Amino acid sequence: MECIYFYKSNIGYFKIVIVDDYIINLHKVTTKEQNHGTSKILTKVIKELDEYFKGERQNFTIPYKLKGTPFQMKVWNALSKIPYGQTRSYKDIAENINCPKGYRAVGLANNKNPIAIIIPCHRVIGINGKLIGYRGGLETKEALLELEQKFSNK
Repeated sequence: MECIYFYKSNIGYFKIVIVDDYIINLHKVTTKEQNHGTSKILTKVIKELDEYFKGERQNFTIPYKLKGTPFQMKVWNALSKIPYGQTRSYKDIAENINCPKGYRAVGLANNKNPIAIIIPCHRVIGINGKLIGYRGGLETKEALLELEQKFSNK
């Protein structure tokens, strides 16, 4: 059973896709469409996202399923270990997964992350500290990083 829900945050709408009570997709959208379907975990997803955007949640407990290549899975696993309020470079992630020259491939895998925020691809920046590339737009990446910086020292 598929559930699609459009979550309204203080930085815009995010489309949530849940299948068989696992979140499989979460990404920023420019327009809200019709919600449809239901899921046992939807209330939990909304609650945890609300807490995240209020600065009350740093880690998610929402069950999810990822589909990707073995390389993408390695990258997404590494992303999930970046602490709240911190950043890593694409090069850092490449070195972390034992592919030191693969920072461009890390960028491509980062862009294919199906579950934004929960798998925190927004925490990956250029080696020079600049914000580069984000599927939801650089303004969204900047807003998420600013939110986490604001609450990371509480």
